[in-house]
Amino acid sequence: MMPRDIPPQFPSHDTCQALAGLTLEQLPQDGSLGSIRRYRKGARIWRPADRADGIFFLRHGRVAVMTSDRRGHDVMLQVIAASEPFGELCFCAQERGLRHTTSRAIVASEALEIRYTDFVDYLQHNRTALTRLVFTFCERLSETERRIEVLAYRGAEDRLGRLLLQLAVTPGEEGGEVVLHASHDELAHMAAMSRPHVTVTMGKFRRLGLVQYGRSQALVVNVPALKAYLDSIEQR
Repeated sequence: MMPRDIPPQFPSHDTCQALAGLTLEQLPQDGSLGSIRRYRKGARIWRPADRADGIFFLRHGRVAVMTSDRRGHDVMLQVIAASEPFGELCFCAQERGLRHTTSRAIVASEALEIRYTDFVDYLQHNRTALTRLVFTFCERLSETERRIEVLAYRGAEDRLGRLLLQLAVTPGEEGGEVVLHASHDELAHMAAMSRPHVTVTMGKFRRLGLVQYGRSQALVVNVPALKAYLDSIEQR
């Protein structure tokens, strides 16, 4: 089985295999860029009304970036893994722009926070880092488009099943049995579904042999079986 955190870290594209995203490892390691911030589990990293004036790189832990729907329910946009950047949309904000999203630590986490102006200055003197950041933007845009496709499905089985496939399989891969480090609560936030609805649907998937999970077991997705089941739904 192939373990995978969510979302996949910089999935490869057939047309740009020579490129890679910008990660913490490519930044100066002498402490000259940014400041280290530590967050306890559940702590807010930013709120919607906070200024978008910096980018973060996760040193360790897991972080979620979320928004809210019209009813005030949280919808998870991203789950950030160690070494990945987040808050990169500060580059898209106008002067004194706001975050408009919420970020919080899923577990105790540590991040490098870099002010927008300092990071722009760094990119102007480091072409490789700039190229990697552009690739990161492309990856995030691709993930967003795939998530929109998932949310377009109205049926619970279709939506949740397509989400599991998105998290388990990167473009160009076939997939087999894949381990996902995702709780039912996280899946509910990502699929814009209620937690009970996710639990019921996941229970059905488990009875059909499409997934495996338990209190002391990770979530395992049988990718070929889940694909075949969702295809059968569409043909009904």
